[in-house]
Amino acid sequence: MICEFAASNNPLIHTLIIGSLAYLALIVLLRLSGKRTLSKWNAFDFVVTVALGSILATVLLSTDIPLAQGALGLGLLIGWQFVFTWLSVRSRPFQQWIKGHPTLLLWQGELRKEALQRERVTEGEVRAAVRSQGGAALEQVAAIVLETDGTFSVIMQNDSEVEPSALSDVWGL
Repeated sequence: MICEFAASNNPLIHTLIIGSLAYLALIVLLRLSGKRTLSKWNAFDFVVTVALGSILATVLLSTDIPLAQGALGLGLLIGWQFVFTWLSVRSRPFQQWIKGHPTLLLWQGELRKEALQRERVTEGEVRAAVRSQGGAALEQVAAIVLETDGTFSVIMQNDSEVEPSALSDVWGL
């Protein structure tokens, strides 16, 4: 009834009513899907987020797309994202296919030039990551990892020789 009124009248009223309802539908669907849907982005999350924005914009601005169809599109994307993340938690090969893998860029103060080139990371970006963690020299760093979401993890040297179990899934170690 509200949708019919919005579609049959002024496009501005359509955008106001349908846009508000679509936005509420998106919020409800995101809350139902859990925190993982809104986590830091990897390539898969980026695609889902852009697609959600595209659907929301289309529903907001097009009088040809019914609210129910827009809500179904939003729900479909969020549903697939939920399935893919559920599978990635239960299957390591699936997780690596979806998310990729963390890459070791520096080990024991030594830059790994091949990894930097492959990942398209500059030495300056690595130095900036060290500085952001309070380091003054690369030699103070045990490891720098480029995570699957594009962030750098910096592990500083410590006095004890402990095997770095947090690096067990990192390529290049």
